[in-house]
Amino acid sequence: MARETDRMRQVVAGLSEGVILIEPDQTISYANEAALAMHGVAALDDLGETVAEYRRNFVLDYRNHPDVGPLQHPVDRLLAGESFRDAVVEVHHFRDPGRSWMHRIRSLVTTDDEGRSTGLALVMQDVSERYEAEARFEDMFRANPAPALVCRVADLRYVKVNQGFLDLTGYAREDVLGRSFCEIDLLAQAECRALAVENLHAGRTIPQMEACLNVPSDSEKYVIVAGHPIRMPGGERCMLFTFADLEDCRKAEVELKLSEERFAKAFQLSPVPTALLSRDGLVASNVNEAFATMFGGPGDNPDGGAPSLWVDEAEQARFKRALKRAGGVRGFEARLRTRGGEAVDCLVSAESVRINGEAFVLCAIQDITARKRTETELIAAIETVMADASWFSHGVIEKLALMRNPPQSGKSPALVEKLTPREHDLLAGICKGAKDPEIAAELGLSLSTVRNHLASLYRKIGVNRRSAVVVWARERGIGGSAAKESAKAAKLGRKH
Repeated sequence: MARETDRMRQVVAGLSEGVILIEPDQTISYANEAALAMHGVAALDDLGETVAEYRRNFVLDYRNHPDVGPLQHPVDRLLAGESFRDAVVEVHHFRDPGRSWMHRIRSLVTTDDEGRSTGLALVMQDVSERYEAEARFEDMFRANPAPALVCRVADLRYVKVNQGFLDLTGYAREDVLGRSFCEIDLLAQAECRALAVENLHAGRTIPQMEACLNVPSDSEKYVIVAGHPIRMPGGERCMLFTFADLEDCRKAEVELKLSEERFAKAFQLSPVPTALLSRDGLVASNVNEAFATMFGGPGDNPDGGAPSLWVDEAEQARFKRALKRAGGVRGFEARLRTRGGEAVDCLVSAESVRINGEAFVLCAIQDITARKRTETELIAAIETVMADASWFSHGVIEKLALMRNPPQSGKSPALVEKLTPREHDLLAGICKGAKDPEIAAELGLSLSTVRNHLASLYRKIGVNRRSAVVVWARERGIGGSAAKESAKAAKLGRKH
């Protein structure tokens, strides 16, 4: 008997599986190195001399047999002669509960010829790494906010579902687990349904595709679905389905479509000539009715219409530069050619836009020919009356001059009455063509004083040279003799 025991110990010593030998009197007679390592001990005594001590030293909790009661310890089942296999238990030492192992255990009972038990053995495998990986998967699966579902390939039943899927669809957990693929079809209206179903049955990857889920609220939920083959505990082949909600994308697409329809209607109904030009602002791809009526459509000439609009190529080049620099142009004044060949004055406004992902330039044109003609006629009339303005009062002449050449924005107009008497004297001298020394001699002033007054005159009327002073004076009806009379009037006013 002792010889047989020695032979058994020699056999199990080198096994990678852990083996614990138990005698019929419930003493632990042997444990190989693998069994000791699986319990985190170095010697047989650390396991316990007897079965009772082993039960006290190590706490075992079943992981795959929840129906087995606490009194049905694997050792007790072994002592009762029960044959069992693949019992998975979590093991930890009672003095160190934070450290644990996962063991898959089976029983081994040897008997003599008369059927009496001669030896008992617990044979175990350390499956801690696998269960740790599965636990990590479980934690990640539950915590992942992305909707996910696990379907068993063998019978196409759902074995796991996370909260993300329940939130997406409105299902309750019990309404999903245990149900079959036929009951909850995840690939309804899928783009490549036949391929997806074939890959599901074969346990192959299902590439992502759009599909429609029927949800409990009797509505449809559009999603992107994909399937990934995985192995569950026990080696079960499963398919992990993941989903992305397309509801927001579909709403955005509908809004974009409505927005484009509104733009198209506003574009066509606008009374202002409007065109969609190419990115460089040259070729018209689409024009509204007002534009086509005035300038013609893209099909009216081989170049698409836009290049032939411009009368002056230099203006066109400036427009392109301004558009490229700022991405938009406001009130660009240019002369354009109508479909009848007539040149018209226009204000061109343009803005870079994207339609269906393609870059365009939205261009609106305002015909200002009539306004320009009115302005030209008014200026001509002003110039005519200004040619003989002796019968006008200085106030009227001043207003006509300001209409002809309005001051720059933010600057106050230069008025004759704001000039000092000495500046009137200088104005008369300049209009007669006198030089600074001549003016100084005539007025009895030093040359530096004359130049100081001249600088003040330049500043008030907004010029920087003598010829501009003469132009400014003549616009206000002040010539050589008139300037002299203006100076005299200023002196008389000073005396009184």
